Amino acid sequence: MKDWWSAGALAALLLGSFGSAALLCACGGTQEVSSPAWQIVEPHLDSALLSVWGTSASDVWAAGSDARDGQGPLVLHFDGASWQRLPTGQNGDLWWAFGFESGPVFLGGVGGTILRYRDGSFTRMQTPGTGTVFGIWGSAADDLWAVGGAPGGAQGAFAWRNTGGDSWQPVADFPAELAARDALWKVFGHGPDDVWLVGTGGKVLHWDGSALKETFIGIAESLFTVHANSQRFAAVGGFGSGLILERDISAPADAPWETQSPQGSQGLVGVCLTDQGGYAVGQFGYIARRDATGWRTEDTGLLPDADNRSLHSVWIDPDGGVWAVGGQVVVEPLVDGWLLHRGATVPPVEP
Repeated sequence: MKDWWSAGALAALLLGSFGSAALLCACGGTQEVSSPAWQIVEPHLDSALLSVWGTSASDVWAAGSDARDGQGPLVLHFDGASWQRLPTGQNGDLWWAFGFESGPVFLGGVGGTILRYRDGSFTRMQTPGTGTVFGIWGSAADDLWAVGGAPGGAQGAFAWRNTGGDSWQPVADFPAELAARDALWKVFGHGPDDVWLVGTGGKVLHWDGSALKETFIGIAESLFTVHANSQRFAAVGGFGSGLILERDISAPADAPWETQSPQGSQGLVGVCLTDQGGYAVGQFGYIARRDATGWRTEDTGLLPDADNRSLHSVWIDPDGGVWAVGGQVVVEPLVDGWLLHRGATVPPVEP
C-alpha cells in the first residue's frame, strides 16, 4: 500500500515494525453462511482494494487505490445483482469505507481526504490536516471518529471528530507525543463511550465518553485493525506471524488484552466479528476464522492464487456472507486487486 506497504514502509516493516496500515473492517452480521465455499469474484483488478464494508448483501462498498491512469481511486458498489464503479471526482488512494444503513457513507484516504456519499454524489469534507485517513468509525452520523498518520507510519498520528456538519475537528486531548513517532490505523467502538484506537508499536487509545487515554497492552507489535461484537473486542496485526488480541466488552479499560493467535498464522491486517464468530485476513491470502472454540486457520483452497498479494480488509454481511479484499499492497504501485467471497455466488465486476 502506498502508505503502510510503501517501499519506505516496507523497509521499516522488514526491520520489525510492519509500518503503517490502513486496515479495514467495520462490519456487522448475525448469522453464519451454510456453505463453506470461497469464490474469487475478481482475480486481477486494475487497482488494489483496501477496504470493504456494507449494510447488507445487497449494499456492499469496496474502495482502493488510485492506480487507473488519472481516473481516480477505485470505488465499487454491489447492489445484490451487479457491481457499479463510482467516480469520486477526486485523486489519491482511499483506505477506508464506513457508513450507515440510511446513509451517508464515508471514505477516507490520502491528503486528509474524507468523502461523504449522500443522495448519489460525493462531497469532500473539510478536515484539519493532510495526513492519510486510515480509519473511520462512528456510533451515529453525527458522532464520528477518523484516525491516521503520515505515509509510512513513522509519525503524524492523529484523531479527528465530526459531531455533525461538513467539517472535522482534532480531538482536544490527543497525546501530542504520538504524532512525533507513530500513526494510528483503525478505530472502532462498542458505543459512543467505549471507543478503541490502534496503531504502530502496540499503541492503543481508549475513549470513555469524556477523555482519550493511552493504554499499555504489553506488546510492541503494530495493530492494524480493531473490531467488536456484543461480547468482545479483537485487534489484529503482526508481521511474518500473525497477532490476534481479544478483550471482553465488560472488562475495565486497563484490563490486559489476551493473545488468541492461531499457530502458524501469517501477518494479519483486517478483522471482523459477529456474535457467531469472525474472520481475520492478511499476508499471502491468509484467512483465520473464529468459532466458539477460538481462532483457527481457514482452508479456503485459494492460497495458491495469492502469489505475492495480501488480503487487506474483511467484512461479514447480515446473512453471513464473508467479503475480503486486497491485492499488491506491499510495494508500489498498489495494483492487481482481488475480491473474495464466501457464500452465494457473486457476479464479477464488469469492465
